[in-house]
Amino acid sequence: MYGVIRKIITFAFKYKITKILSMSGVIKIKKGLDIKLQGKAEKKLIEVTMPGSFAVKPPDFEGLTPKLLVKADHEVKAGTPLFFDKYNPDVKFTSPVSGKVASINRGERRRLLEVVIEPSAEQQFESFKAGNPAKMSVEEVKQNLLESGTWPLIRQRPYNVIANPNEAPKAVFITAFSTAPLAPDYSFIAEGEASAFQTGIDALAKLTAGKVHLSVPQGCTSEVFTKAAGVELHEFAGPHPAGNVGIQIHHLEPINKGDVVWTLSAPDVITIGKLFEKGQYDATKIVVVAGSEVNDPKYYKVLAGTSVKALFEGVSETDNRYISGDVLTGTQIEKDGYLGYYDKMLTVIPAGGEHEFLGWGMPNLDKFSISHTFLSWLTPNKAWRMDANMHGGHRPFVVTGEYDKVLPMDIMPVQLLKSILIEDIDAMEQLGIYEIAEEDFALCEVVCTSKTEVQRIVREGLDMVRKEFS
Repeated sequence: MYGVIRKIITFAFKYKITKILSMSGVIKIKKGLDIKLQGKAEKKLIEVTMPGSFAVKPPDFEGLTPKLLVKADHEVKAGTPLFFDKYNPDVKFTSPVSGKVASINRGERRRLLEVVIEPSAEQQFESFKAGNPAKMSVEEVKQNLLESGTWPLIRQRPYNVIANPNEAPKAVFITAFSTAPLAPDYSFIAEGEASAFQTGIDALAKLTAGKVHLSVPQGCTSEVFTKAAGVELHEFAGPHPAGNVGIQIHHLEPINKGDVVWTLSAPDVITIGKLFEKGQYDATKIVVVAGSEVNDPKYYKVLAGTSVKALFEGVSETDNRYISGDVLTGTQIEKDGYLGYYDKMLTVIPAGGEHEFLGWGMPNLDKFSISHTFLSWLTPNKAWRMDANMHGGHRPFVVTGEYDKVLPMDIMPVQLLKSILIEDIDAMEQLGIYEIAEEDFALCEVVCTSKTEVQRIVREGLDMVRKEFS
């Protein structure tokens, strides 16, 4: 009898008891951390006027080696290819607007940084195949996505790079919510887009023989998501990073060596759906501008790659940190920079950097702390005005157990990071490198007492393994 019970327990842990219990309920994530910041956006949508420039930025795409197809002063339409992937020429990157190529900006060693487009007064579009993707062949659906430049919206695990069109995924994962600080409400973004969302799902379903998983927050009331057909619906609850697609994959259908799954966010599925409904690349997207330094945080309807200058007009004139994306995983940009390709938000927080007398040694009621270092832990629901200050320098990489408290995955994060640092690929594989992406370790970077650049290390490890087996 004891042997039977032991086998049952072993089976449950091996195949994740949380998954078994959640088949008829909510998947509850216990580990993690919600960072409450000031500057949450009001659910009010503003449609902005056409800015003076747009940019498509190759550095937004991990693992890409771009090859240009246009030159300065080249006339383009919305959907005209600007560059392609040298090692996968079928993957094209297209202009979000019609107009003229204003400049091609390069960095060190002539690295391509931006293709800047000056929009025309009247927008013109390249024509692509319109129709019901459920009635198209797999190749027709795939070709439409590749030619229009919407294919890069689909990313793959492992490696968190643009999906390889020559591979078939075992499943597709769509996340319909984000738990990052000040993150946009995807249900609000998707209002009125039920048709496009369903069309996007139908297109994705043609590309896999497996399931299409759709993850929503507990108690989701958006019928755009809850009434979607052709998906397996899952409810998640818990602190950040419960909204990360990597965490959802880990609790639904973990990745092993040799597996490939594709991932998207719900707004990107809508963009794909519009392609098949209109036969055009509609680069419209809704972004939230939030943060403690934004005077009136709200949502804006823009086009992909838009100049953010006009969106930051309601920002206090202080020393700020401008971020395309959220504060944990976003990219620092200039006040007159451009929205990142995958980003659904812009965040503005104080830059910080000023010296603090005695630092953490001073008693403080107005400083965020995940431990009991400050008495601020007594006000867990307070929204904080936090800056980008590191609050200390780099220290030895020591085992503290803090990572395990905020990473809801069955891996050993410190050991995995150390295996990356010593470039031990065998150990990386055994410790779960195929399951992770940088964003999954963002909170580890926040709580790290050693001030280690955890996300950078994870990216280096993913690149290392990808190059080894490509």
